[in-house]
Amino acid sequence: MAVISRKKATVAVVAASAVAASLMLSGCATGGSDNPNFADCKEVTEISWLGTIKVEIQDQFTAAIEDYNKTNTDCTTVSIVESPQDVPFLQTVTPMYEAGDAPTIMTALQDIPDMADKVMDWTGQPLAELAAPGTLDVANIDGKQAGIPVTAEAFGLLYNKAVLDAAGVDAAAITTRTELANAFQAVSATGVDPMHLSGLWWSLGAHFTNIYHTNVSETSADNHAVLDDLTAGKKSLIDDPSFNSWLDTFDLLKANSIDTASIADADYDLGVENLATGKTAFWFMGNWAEPNLLTTDPKGEFGIMPVPVNNTVGSKANTSISVGVPFYMMVDTEQSTEAQQKSAVAVLTWFLTTPEGQAFWAGPVEKGGMNFIPVYEDFTVQPTTYMAKEIADYVAAGKTLEWVNSAYPAGLQELYGASMQKYYDGQIDRAALAAELEAAWKK
Repeated sequence: MAVISRKKATVAVVAASAVAASLMLSGCATGGSDNPNFADCKEVTEISWLGTIKVEIQDQFTAAIEDYNKTNTDCTTVSIVESPQDVPFLQTVTPMYEAGDAPTIMTALQDIPDMADKVMDWTGQPLAELAAPGTLDVANIDGKQAGIPVTAEAFGLLYNKAVLDAAGVDAAAITTRTELANAFQAVSATGVDPMHLSGLWWSLGAHFTNIYHTNVSETSADNHAVLDDLTAGKKSLIDDPSFNSWLDTFDLLKANSIDTASIADADYDLGVENLATGKTAFWFMGNWAEPNLLTTDPKGEFGIMPVPVNNTVGSKANTSISVGVPFYMMVDTEQSTEAQQKSAVAVLTWFLTTPEGQAFWAGPVEKGGMNFIPVYEDFTVQPTTYMAKEIADYVAAGKTLEWVNSAYPAGLQELYGASMQKYYDGQIDRAALAAELEAAWKK
């Protein structure tokens, strides 16, 4: 079993009323009336699930809910309420609560403290007891277990093994920034663009900035102290050697990125295409992209490696990947009935403890699974993909970096992302970037 720990998050500006209206219209029943087991039900409990956990596995998630609705014996039917991908969680869910139409099940991360008084306490619940050590911590708010983990995720430099093999590059041998630059040169010599660096705000604002924050010091406490110093206005980023070395790596990635990379929303799909088809060798992204890569090339082998941020041989920063819990599942108690809460626990229990549910949760994409890395005990279904195995190896070897970005206050990563996009586009230099990142904490 892959054991993990730590933290993650989402943005845009739309009118709250428009969001509420679109959400109410997009709730979709998924086949509960087809369940022959409902014949003896005195009453069928209807619950809603906000979002599809990850847009990359939306089809698989929808199919799983349809299967549950057609086969469960809990007299429960689940509807999916689609959530806009570019809208922050609180901006999505707040108008639903105001309209008296709160979802029964929802997933979030940085917004959990804002939701803690509205959701169920999982303390002592069987599913919480099955969660791997450390995976519950982020969702424990003042002693209340407000959520349970969905999965573990990792981000770093994804790579196409076939492209690296053709260039004579061994990803495991790249442990410094200079070695990464040499690998880029070797790939270029084969006629392939080395990188696809996505300018997506959430990738830059949450994930790439974490590469700095998780490596600025040797300990978690010191890394978080930097956040405190930024909050207090006591931290000068431009004077920090770690900050500048981190940006040196960013500049290297950008200089070797394929011309098609952009800050457009469609860039994610283009990143998938470029890496999966061998147009690029590397892509800064996370293992949530693996299902998309394998859909494009089912026979491909796509791995993940660290992002070297200095030239110090043996540095943990250069030999570890960022691993954490991206979302936690919460159950509403403010507007849902006791029966709905019971049904919500039942469907989550089905996913996490039954062979059928686990097959959907952790099974391979080509067989209808969502390819999640299990973080619960007694999981009989384990991921089998190349990247998932690599992540498990990093975890087993203790070569993991904390998701310090999960400790960002809500809204911070959006400001970070906007500033990183300016730097990505060459609109500001690193001194201006440092100033904008520092100013973000004052907001």
